[in-house]
Amino acid sequence: MKVLDQAAHRRFKDELYQEFARLGQALASPRRLEMLDLLAQRERSVEDLAQEMGLSIANASQHLRILAHARLVETRREGTRVYYRLAGDQVFRLWQALREVGEARLAEIGAIVQRYLGERDQLEAIDAAELLRRVEVGEVVLLDVRPFEEYRAGHIPGAQPVPPERLEQILQTLPRDREIVAYCRGPFCIFSDEAVARLRQAGFAAHRLRLGLPDWRVLGLPVAKGDTDDAP
Repeated sequence: MKVLDQAAHRRFKDELYQEFARLGQALASPRRLEMLDLLAQRERSVEDLAQEMGLSIANASQHLRILAHARLVETRREGTRVYYRLAGDQVFRLWQALREVGEARLAEIGAIVQRYLGERDQLEAIDAAELLRRVEVGEVVLLDVRPFEEYRAGHIPGAQPVPPERLEQILQTLPRDREIVAYCRGPFCIFSDEAVARLRQAGFAAHRLRLGLPDWRVLGLPVAKGDTDDAP
């Protein structure tokens, strides 16, 4: 190991923390944080992200370049289209940690959620293994209420795809003698809130699962991929 003089020691610290600061600079944008949240669900093209977020393609591309420069996202090319994905589970855990610290330390976050969503129902008491067991034996109907492409990219085993636009169509097919649990992208995704509200309005015993699919995945829990032919 080298022995550094005082000047070299200072240069080492300056260069090291400058590199860490690249991450902070990349995260210092609400649009880029939303992009990380969306890319945690599945890989997406620039055009897809731009449409989802109401951005121009040029603006979306600029944000993605910053994330790529910080090595937070990676790309692959298919023909003329470029697809972006998170650079690894560590990137999601970074966003997850920021999200959790924000909830714990910033009262404004809770106030915003309360102002727009009111009191939120959530299913927290049941652990993942028990939830999977109850789904497998038919005690619980688990609904993935994210857009269908996100379901295809990965979902909780046994979950049925019910994208927001399809919920009304399947109300008559859901069993009324079983508990319904809905999940979506994560704790701030409102698809599950809206689904639970509509299900309860229709007379179902419904709850939301706070965990999103990315949170479920980084816990090392099983994830299924592809379509399903099972009806809820």
